[in-house]
Amino acid sequence: MGKKLRLMAVIAGMDLLLAAALLWTLGILKLPAFGGGSLVWERFVSAAGDSDAPGRPEDGLPTDTGLPADAGPGDGVVSEKRGNGVKCVALTFDDGPNKECTKDLLDGLKARGVKATFFLMGQSIPGNEDLVRRMKDEGHLIGNHSYRHIQLTKAGENAVCDAVDQTSVMIEQITGERPQYLRPPYGDWNDNLECKVDMTTVLWSVDSLDWKLQNRQKIVKRVLKDVKDGDIILMHDIFPTSVEAALEIIDTLTPQGYTFVTVDEVLID
Repeated sequence: MGKKLRLMAVIAGMDLLLAAALLWTLGILKLPAFGGGSLVWERFVSAAGDSDAPGRPEDGLPTDTGLPADAGPGDGVVSEKRGNGVKCVALTFDDGPNKECTKDLLDGLKARGVKATFFLMGQSIPGNEDLVRRMKDEGHLIGNHSYRHIQLTKAGENAVCDAVDQTSVMIEQITGERPQYLRPPYGDWNDNLECKVDMTTVLWSVDSLDWKLQNRQKIVKRVLKDVKDGDIILMHDIFPTSVEAALEIIDTLTPQGYTFVTVDEVLID
């Protein structure tokens, strides 16, 4: 995670005025001229009690770890709300690529002119190289979701570095670009791993729980209930219901003035 992003995550829990003063002193927060708009900072936090995709039996993990969706309790990143009246949200998809579901999702996104972010799992890439190449060609952002869906803090630092690097190499060989963003499975991460892996860790602010619900209407209802400007929405492109829900979410929010962007457009570099 970049130095500025780490600093923002640390001070996000401080008193608002004190935090703003510190940011202004460090030159990170630039106040607008009088008569202009204001710059509003919002901290992304995971929903309490939510969890990421279920554990895989082959990984020896339970189907529900109780971990929050892709972030540890209290972890977060900061977004900058735009003052131009545009409402932006980022759709993010973990665990792919999936031969059928990811293809259908890409078709739907292309038809709507929408860009999304895909956090790819290394073990899912072989045989789906064309889908990864298509993501890149169609302007989507590709991130790293490690090689297997395991809790990285329990895997050992060297093993984690190897798994993340292996996935990055696989993506780079296909797209020509090394991913800069990482979403660890289950959001299981710590400072020691961050020092070893030089990537920006991406969390979320709305967890669709699509892996658990696997019902289009329920997924859509859950997301629409909580979504707001600047949100990062967590989904998975490995279930047909998730694809259906994602496209309905786009079709519902677009007439409400929302624009769908990739996560690098809502994170502070």
